[in-house]
Amino acid sequence: MSAAGQPFRDNLTMLRRNLLHARRYPSLTLNLLLTPVILLLLFVYVFGDVMSAGINGGHADRAEYVAYLVPGILLLTVSMTSLGTAVSVATDMTEGIMARFRTMAISRASVLIGHVLGSVIQTLMALVLVLGLGLAIGFRPDATPLEWLAAAGLMTLVSLALTWLAVGIGLVSPNPEGASNTGTPLVMLPFLSSAFVPVDAMPGWFRWFAEYQPFSPVIETLRGLLLGSGIGTRNAVLAVAWCVGLTVLGYLWSKARFNREPRR
Repeated sequence: MSAAGQPFRDNLTMLRRNLLHARRYPSLTLNLLLTPVILLLLFVYVFGDVMSAGINGGHADRAEYVAYLVPGILLLTVSMTSLGTAVSVATDMTEGIMARFRTMAISRASVLIGHVLGSVIQTLMALVLVLGLGLAIGFRPDATPLEWLAAAGLMTLVSLALTWLAVGIGLVSPNPEGASNTGTPLVMLPFLSSAFVPVDAMPGWFRWFAEYQPFSPVIETLRGLLLGSGIGTRNAVLAVAWCVGLTVLGYLWSKARFNREPRR
C-alpha cells in the first residue's frame, strides 16, 4: 500500500479494534445508556403531568411534554456516551497499550481517530434506541426528510465535538475513575439547559447561562427540526458554532496531550 494510504488503513484498524472492544465488553455502554432511558421514563410517567402543566400555564398535557422532552434526552444520551469514551481512553493509558502504540509503525493520529469514530458510531446507535423508545411512548415528530437529515447531521456534529473533548479528558486523567469524575460537566450541562424546562422559566440570574451554554442552542435547533416548528437562525448559528469550536478545541488538546512523552 502507498504511503498516502497507510494512515487510512491505520484508522480503519483502530476503528475495528474499538468496535470489537465495545462488542466484547458492552457493560459500560449499556450502563451509560441506562441513565437517559430511566430519565425519559421518569419525567414522562412520574413528572409528566406536573411538568407539562407548568409549561402550558396549568393545562396538563403529557403528550406535549413528551414532544418537548425527547430532544433534550437525545442530547443527554450523546453526553453520557461521550463519558464512556473518556473512560475507555483512560483505561488504555493506564494499561500501557497507548505506550505500546507509540512505539509501533502506525500513524499516531489513528489511535485517537479510532476512538473518536468508534464512539460516534456507538453514539448514533444509542440515539436510534432512545429515539425508538421515545416513539414507543408517544413522541410524534413532524419532520420532513430534509429536516431528519439535518437533525442527523447535527447529532453527528455534537457527538464528534463531545467525543474529542472526552478523548482529551481521558488522556489527562490518572485512571478511569478520574476520567469519569472529570467528565461530569459533560453530563451535568444538559440538566442546566432547556432540555427539561424552557429557559424563560428559569431565574433571571441563571437564565443567561442556560441560554448561551452549548446544549441549549443545540436542543432548541433539534427540537425545531424534529417538531417542524422552525429552528431560528440564532439557535442554528450558535449550535453549529459551539460544535465546530468544541471539536477544534478537543482535537488540538487531545493531539497535544497524546504527543507528549508519557509520564506513566
